[in-house]
Amino acid sequence: MIKKHWYAVYVRSRNEKKVYELIKEKDIETYLPLIKTIRQWSDRKKMVEVPLFNSYVFVKILPANFYQVLAVDGAVKFIKFEGKPAHIPDEQIESLKLLLHSGEKFEVSIEEFETGEMVEVINGPLTGFKGILVRYKNKNRALLHIDSINQTLIINILPSYLRKVKSETK
Repeated sequence: MIKKHWYAVYVRSRNEKKVYELIKEKDIETYLPLIKTIRQWSDRKKMVEVPLFNSYVFVKILPANFYQVLAVDGAVKFIKFEGKPAHIPDEQIESLKLLLHSGEKFEVSIEEFETGEMVEVINGPLTGFKGILVRYKNKNRALLHIDSINQTLIINILPSYLRKVKSETK
């Protein structure tokens, strides 16, 4: 028996909600993770729901339904791995749903940091500090050494507050 799997569909920029609705109208199980954020215009601020992942909508389908999904206005392609549409484990979609409903604070970062890399804080009260990225008690933390007083701070820090420090060549 062929089983339905979750797939990520790449959609035209700023068309996530439209594509989500059009796929839903076809009675296809679909998921568009949304987060609430405050957007500022010149005259006001407003709480809006925006896609967690820009340009992606998730669908749970049989392989026979690929073309039906791609026929939707705004759908561009399926995300592929080794030339085949990559299916996403059910557990990952369920975990994503749980995270969004939990109220926990989190953020998405496309920057990939490696443990042990030199990083610099580029946002917040510690802007300018440089340190080494470490994992401590299963959390990303920055290890910041203050040379002048020979002390080390281990702080929780959001990935978007960091940037890699380019190694200096001698």
